[in-house]
Amino acid sequence: MPTAPTGSVVDLDLVRTPGAPVVLRAPELSDLDGALDWLRAHRTAVKEELLRSGALLVRGLPVRSAADFAAARDVLIEQRAGYKEKATPRTDFGEGVFSSTDLPAVQPIRLHNENSYTLDFPGTLLFCCLTAPEEGGATTVGDMREALRQLPPELRERFEAAGWLLVRNFSELAGLPWHKSFATDDEAEVEEYCRQNTIGHEWLEDGALRTRQVRSAVVTHPVTGERVWFNHFAFWNQWTLDEDIREVLTETYGPDGLPFATYLGDGSPLTREEVDAVNAVYDRVTVRETWQPGDLMLVDNILCAHGREAFRGDRKILVAMGDPVSLDACRPTVSPATGTPAGSRTTSGR
Repeated sequence: MPTAPTGSVVDLDLVRTPGAPVVLRAPELSDLDGALDWLRAHRTAVKEELLRSGALLVRGLPVRSAADFAAARDVLIEQRAGYKEKATPRTDFGEGVFSSTDLPAVQPIRLHNENSYTLDFPGTLLFCCLTAPEEGGATTVGDMREALRQLPPELRERFEAAGWLLVRNFSELAGLPWHKSFATDDEAEVEEYCRQNTIGHEWLEDGALRTRQVRSAVVTHPVTGERVWFNHFAFWNQWTLDEDIREVLTETYGPDGLPFATYLGDGSPLTREEVDAVNAVYDRVTVRETWQPGDLMLVDNILCAHGREAFRGDRKILVAMGDPVSLDACRPTVSPATGTPAGSRTTSGR
C-alpha cells in the first residue's frame, strides 16, 4: 500500500464536483509512451490523492487496448493481486486484466468492497474504459468512511461486536459452481483451501457445496488509520434482492439454499427495515461519472466501495487488482471464524 498523504502541494489538474468522484485531467498526450512517462512522473501525487479521496478518475490518456491498460497498471500498481473465491463471471484478457463483470446489462450492481469476505484482498482496483456505453453504465463509487459514520449507531455497534456471516450455496443452476469459484475440480483442494482460509464447508447430497465464513464488518485502513465499513452484507442479503427474484430463488432452492445469504456474525438475521437502512446509506454516499474512452479510475478498495449502473449499448470496462492487503493488517473488530453450525458434515462422505 502507498504511504500516507504528506499534504504537499502538487501540480495536478483536479476537478472536484459534488456527486462525482475526483477527476484528474491529464495533459494532451499523443501516444502511450508519453502517457506512461506522465503517469510515472505523477505517480506519488496520484497515490496520495487516492488516499485522500478514495477514488480518482484519470481522464484524457490515450489508453485504447487491454495491452495499453496493462502497461498503465504496471506503472500505477506495484504488486498484482489475484481474484479469489470468485462470485461473478468475468472474461480473462491475460496479464491480470479482466472484464469488470459479465453480468447482464439490465442488472445494476450495488456498492461492495472487492473480496471483502477473503482473508486477503486487493488494496487497489484500477478500471479502464475502452468502449463507453450509449446510456448508463457508470462504475459508481462510495466513501466507506462516510458510510460508517452514517450507519444507525445501534446497527453499527451490533456489526462491530459480531461481524457478518456469509453463507454460499454453490451449484450449476444459480451463481457459480464450486469448481469455477475455486478454480479446481478436486474436492480435496477445495477442502484444504477452506481449512487454510477459515471457511466452514459442507458437501450436500446433490453434489453441491455450502460454505460459511464470519468476517469483520468494520476494519481500519492500514495506511491512513481510518475506520471503514467493509463487507458484502447488504449486497448479498435477501432483502436487497428484487421481490420477484427473491420469491423465485426461495421457491426453487428453499430459504437455506439461496446462492448467497448474509447474517450478523452470530447467525442472527436482520429485518427488511434494517437492511433497507444499510442500503439507504450506500445510496447517500454513491457518486458517479459517465465513462469516456481512455478513462482510468483508481479505487482504494478499503476506503471506497464500487458498483455498476445498468446500461444500454456496447460497454467494455476492464479491471486489474493489486496492492494485496491482509485482513490482519486492518485491525478487524471480529476474528475470522467458520460459522459452521454444530453437527454439520464438513467432508465429502458421499
